[in-house]
Amino acid sequence: MSTSLKIRQVFIFFITWLSYASTYLLRKPLGVIKPDLEKTHHLKKTEMGWLDAALLLPYAVMQMLLGSLGDKIGARKALTICLIGSAFSMISFGYWKSYLILASLLFFNGTFQATAWPNCVKALSSWYSDEHRASIFGLWGTCIFAGGIMGTSLTVYLQYIYSPELEIVFIIPSLIVFVIGLLVFSMLRTPSELNIEIPGKTQATEATSGENVEPLGVLDVCRLEKVPELLVAVICVKLVRYCLYMWLPMYLHEALKYSKSQAGMLSTTFEIGGVLGSALIGVFINKILNDREMMGCFIVIVLSAISLSLFLITSSWGLVYNLTFSLLTGMFNCGPTSILTGSIPARIGQKVNAQATVSGVVNGFGGAGAIVEGPVIGVIVDYYGWSGAFYFMVFLSILASLSLLKGSQDDMT
Repeated sequence: MSTSLKIRQVFIFFITWLSYASTYLLRKPLGVIKPDLEKTHHLKKTEMGWLDAALLLPYAVMQMLLGSLGDKIGARKALTICLIGSAFSMISFGYWKSYLILASLLFFNGTFQATAWPNCVKALSSWYSDEHRASIFGLWGTCIFAGGIMGTSLTVYLQYIYSPELEIVFIIPSLIVFVIGLLVFSMLRTPSELNIEIPGKTQATEATSGENVEPLGVLDVCRLEKVPELLVAVICVKLVRYCLYMWLPMYLHEALKYSKSQAGMLSTTFEIGGVLGSALIGVFINKILNDREMMGCFIVIVLSAISLSLFLITSSWGLVYNLTFSLLTGMFNCGPTSILTGSIPARIGQKVNAQATVSGVVNGFGGAGAIVEGPVIGVIVDYYGWSGAFYFMVFLSILASLSLLKGSQDDMT
């Protein structure tokens, strides 16, 4: 492999990593500022849960409807629209007091961000060989959780300085995302645009690579091999992740009595665990399980259910235990995400020349699970307390692992 190709691969890895990580600068603030929203806007937990849904509903649905956009106009243009549109939708969020306007802005943010994941997956997968896909996506998937850490840390810092005023909390992240959108538009390219052939990469079959092939619909994708099992797992895993993303700071503040800034920073250990898990799972699958991706994810998600249980059991034992099990939960819940929504869909989609479409549908279904996170957790906490929310997440993790076990059977034969 030539040095110039390696340089291009590293650059594409970096720019897509940065692009997706930046989306969390405009997602994570909502979870961190919940105590301020509760106080200044006099919102109940259920109402704050519906704000989560206002963001995550369009994010899920539009991924399924617009997932093929990158296959039609190219990943560069689709990703640029995503980032710049997201920045404009959230830049004024902190100025509004109307619940309806806040929900509307979150809706637009979710709509624009819906095309981020499938187009990052499409752009990245086009530059790497099939042999290295799992390890590359595992390492690249650290952007999800590194983005969460950056989003939380920046929000906590701005909140500490400007709270209870929230204007700057959204202006600065919006400007950062806007600049990254311009960078993507000017610099992101695919191998086909540059007439570069990637060694070891399977090309789409002639029957599916023509321009006149009708794009796959949502139902068509759902009928592809292994996709049903994948959808169940992704729905459950992402629902658990967003439960912790959006509510862990408030749980730490309200139930375990940390200060708002302490709770916000402590919650980043979940994302730190996600970085470690995502970086290691690709190597684990490649070196130990001989590329059996679903089996690897099954094992890790079983460990996620165990770590969630231990997080609840040891929650009153002090800071060290809170840090340890938050970190482990992040490793085992978040680690498989890039494989489940990136590597496996890219492999399935490559066979029918529809990487962005398949990835968008799979990740969109996962987002559909995350939609109900806000209202459901709000109701569970109001009626059954925080322990009820943890029991719910353990159940979801078990369900996800069983679905992956079923999907991995073909890999074992």
